[in-house]
Amino acid sequence: MYSFRNDYSEGAHPTVLNALTRTNLEQTCGYGNDPYCTAAAERIRRLCGQPDADIHFLVGGTQTNLVVIHACLRSFEAVIAATTAHVNVHETGAIEATGHKVIAVPSSDGKLTPALMEGVLAVHSTEHMVRPKLVYLSDSTEIGTIYTRAELAAIREFCTANNLLLFLDGARLGSALTAEGNDLTLPDLAELTDAFYIGGTKNGALFGEALILTNPLMRTDFRFYMKQRGAILAKGRLLGIQFDALLENGLYFDLARHANAMATHLQEGIAALGYDFASNSPSNQIFPILPDSIVRRLQDVCEFEVDHTDGMGKTCIRLVTSWATPQEAVDQFLKDLAAIG
Repeated sequence: MYSFRNDYSEGAHPTVLNALTRTNLEQTCGYGNDPYCTAAAERIRRLCGQPDADIHFLVGGTQTNLVVIHACLRSFEAVIAATTAHVNVHETGAIEATGHKVIAVPSSDGKLTPALMEGVLAVHSTEHMVRPKLVYLSDSTEIGTIYTRAELAAIREFCTANNLLLFLDGARLGSALTAEGNDLTLPDLAELTDAFYIGGTKNGALFGEALILTNPLMRTDFRFYMKQRGAILAKGRLLGIQFDALLENGLYFDLARHANAMATHLQEGIAALGYDFASNSPSNQIFPILPDSIVRRLQDVCEFEVDHTDGMGKTCIRLVTSWATPQEAVDQFLKDLAAIG
């Protein structure tokens, strides 16, 4: 039984594993102060066109979101995010546990806009309420959509005008930057955000996220926040080695293109069978809407997540492809769906 449940079910790309094996018996200093993390950080600075950016390697996305947001906010300050945002739905109240409120904004496509954020600022206008200070975006979003450069630039302009920090969750950034219709680049992200990260866990690494801090105000004491939250890995070189291997020769983006291609193949095949989708996703997550009876039968031959049901006989499921998804698995799913339907 093949799984389309997520994009981190597999271990790591062989190139990453080979790099880890080759350096396994070397002795280096810990906590990310090793030559491999230094080399990976310099590579990321070059790719982003930001020679002065601070680069930090963390283990996972939730950890990265928590540390960044906690480090940036005073006790009465809050985060603006879409209702579907990972920090609002899937992090067990991690942000709220630090004492910071997530102000969730309904959005049909999982994206924020200046107009949506303007409404938040209009409501949170006095000392009797939390003060919005940081805007949280995901690219790709939790429902598979992506931001354009124009959209991100408009959000940046709004944030600057309203003294807001802009942080972009890049857990699936590889998929977003290689998706059809994308016109953003790593230098664009470095220019338009105060902080963002390049997700490795969901794109070929065993684990790890590479955080880029471009706003000098966010760099102060950041490693203290990391250490306090258990986010400095003693064997930090394991992160640097992986990112250097992934980003050398464009492997990171090649893997993301494969994941997107498999998702596109799935989406086109499902659409050809006459089914609709909950979102217009060009990335590696797709959300087909199927009759409940078909979903139950598909669960016998394939693994996937149920996103939601409408209570009227239809269910939206989530199918996620990865860097390792074979086309044979996609073709078999489409055959199974056609046979069941």
